[in-house]
Amino acid sequence: MLSRLTRPQAVAVCALPVVALLATAAFAPLPFSVAQPGMTANVLGENKGTPVITVSGVPVRRTGGQLRMVTIVATGPDTTVTLGDVVGNWFRTDRAVMPHDAVYPSGDTVKEIEKHNEAQMRQSQDAATAAALKYLGLSADKVKVTLKLADVGGPSAGLLFTLGIIDKLDGDGSGGDLTGGRTIAGTGTIDPAGKVGAVGGVALKMQAARRDGASVFLVPEDECADAKAELPRGLRLVPVTTLKSAVNSLVALEKGKDSVPSC
Repeated sequence: MLSRLTRPQAVAVCALPVVALLATAAFAPLPFSVAQPGMTANVLGENKGTPVITVSGVPVRRTGGQLRMVTIVATGPDTTVTLGDVVGNWFRTDRAVMPHDAVYPSGDTVKEIEKHNEAQMRQSQDAATAAALKYLGLSADKVKVTLKLADVGGPSAGLLFTLGIIDKLDGDGSGGDLTGGRTIAGTGTIDPAGKVGAVGGVALKMQAARRDGASVFLVPEDECADAKAELPRGLRLVPVTTLKSAVNSLVALEKGKDSVPSC
């Protein structure tokens, strides 16, 4: 014999599967990563006690100011991100919820991803050296450049590496610092011909740059709109498309000229 449930009892019985479903969804892994501003490093100085840029074969000038490459830090490829993590970080300005494949497109294991990022960093360093020497009209047979930056992978420091090499060898071309004594930060890939390419995570990288004292941020022109929408107070955006445009803008800033482009 079946007894009839009262309305409150019926609602309670029906609600149980819904609660269970919501609880399961709250703790189920989702294909996202949570990113935040990471470390920055002055490519004209040292990182963990080792010079980032070492040049031999030609005289090297003393530099002032700073050229800071910037990073973001994301939850690891094997870290579980749940609905609670997504909701909790979605509206934070110092966090970004990003598709897992956008952060880790290169493999399924930590070792595969680390190997891929290291290879990208080596390629970026080679391209930076080639672009800088080509810009200065120097031969790779006579000039040896070594770039070392511990615990950082990927290609997005290419532009700053290139500018650092140029500043150590030539500065602004007239004996002054390319930075004009400022703390300059930026991001962007570089190819051997000096073309600057877009990267991801610009909003968080700008936060890291401003946190570490930068007043100017070089951004690939294609990412101007995203950068301008999230620009921290006190940070000046300078769009770049090529190495030449980046150098020209920095020289114009140093000389106090009005010809510096903006987003």
